[in-house]
Amino acid sequence: MLTASRHTAAGHHTQGDYHMHVTRRRITIAAMAGALALTLAACGSDDSSSSSTPEGPATGEISVWVHGGATEAEKKAAQDAVKAFNTSQGDITAKLQFIPDQQKVIGATDPAELGDVVEADGEAMSSNVYAGKLQTLEGLVSQETLDNQNTSVAAQNTYGGDGKRYMVSMFDSGLALYGNKQLLDAAGVKYPTTWDEAWTPEEFTAALEALAAKDADKKVLDVKENYGLSSYSTYAMLPIINSAGHLVLEDEKSEGALDAPESVAALTSLASWKKFTDANADDKAFVTKRVALSWVGHWVYNDYKKALGANLVVIPLPDFGAGAKTGQGSLAWGISKGSDNPRAAAVFLDFLMKDPQVKAMTDANGAPPGTKSVMATSKLYAPGGALELYSTALQNSCGDGEPTEDCIAVPRTISAGWPTINAKLGEAIANAWNGADPQAELTKAAKAIDQDFADNDGYAVK
Repeated sequence: MLTASRHTAAGHHTQGDYHMHVTRRRITIAAMAGALALTLAACGSDDSSSSSTPEGPATGEISVWVHGGATEAEKKAAQDAVKAFNTSQGDITAKLQFIPDQQKVIGATDPAELGDVVEADGEAMSSNVYAGKLQTLEGLVSQETLDNQNTSVAAQNTYGGDGKRYMVSMFDSGLALYGNKQLLDAAGVKYPTTWDEAWTPEEFTAALEALAAKDADKKVLDVKENYGLSSYSTYAMLPIINSAGHLVLEDEKSEGALDAPESVAALTSLASWKKFTDANADDKAFVTKRVALSWVGHWVYNDYKKALGANLVVIPLPDFGAGAKTGQGSLAWGISKGSDNPRAAAVFLDFLMKDPQVKAMTDANGAPPGTKSVMATSKLYAPGGALELYSTALQNSCGDGEPTEDCIAVPRTISAGWPTINAKLGEAIANAWNGADPQAELTKAAKAIDQDFADNDGYAVK
């Protein structure tokens, strides 16, 4: 069921279950809205966009908070990075701490009690800035570090009318379709391999019908229902709204955008594909070749490649009218607003974003590198790599502007109101998937989002 919790899948720290950790980090924890709500209401007038750079040398001890849901390989990469930093110089000592449910903890913790350096969900960046949890990195981390960030993560980590950067990223995420070439060929299905050749919804439907004709149970598509799409869908399915030419908010309003005719048509097409979809309760629909197509992200690549070998192909998501679009965004690093040693924290971030550390982390988790220099040399993501389709999208991010045919990756709404958007849009997609009217669901979600923004003065940073 799409309304099932995303925590129902296995959560042990194996490469095979890496998707679960990615799901946790990609999707704002449902409880986050509640954890942040009181903080946001209390801190909405905080001048969070301003920060002064303290004078004096960068010395002393800093605390580094890392998300506790990391895989063992990611934890080792983080531990190695801190160890390397501490041995590279003698002025600053970084102390590492893994924080379970890190966003809930950040939301509930006074800024003065946060770690000096915090790793947090990139989609929650604006909420954290609005609540006075993060300070701008500009004037603290080096310009070289900021300039080396990929287009997509730079867009995710920029916020406010002043357009300042509040976080930096070691990695990003990718989203597309994986295909089983053997099954596609057997059904006579020709598939696109570049974003500008993406299937239309009608062509995708025709492909599903052709595959179903060769399949005993007619279930030929996996959309990771086992992740719980009532929450996961705001990452996996928001791109269909963007590909229809709309953002969740346009001119600071959701009504007329989220529930526009093009958005409704896109969600209607998505819902029509349920009859072709394997519920995937065992999370093995694609690797056991029950389905020919899987709508998911980069994190399953190693498992899929192991299962299919040369038969694994990567296919862009469908184009709903304004060019094919895809999701982006992942964990990122910032400096807490209450840190009493931000200069030392910035020195640590500069070190963390250098090639050896970024490469070690992305080798550990298989994610698209967040820096231009590592992306350019990545075996998987550089030109000619197996996942070049992802890097092409990320290097052509739409930022927070209108999704046009000239851009591909779209960050989730950069607003402190994201927790409400995440919840209401997720409900609308899940309900439509389960048979509810797409127009009614999107209109209901848009009205609820607009009401929440009205109640909170548009979540404007004062």
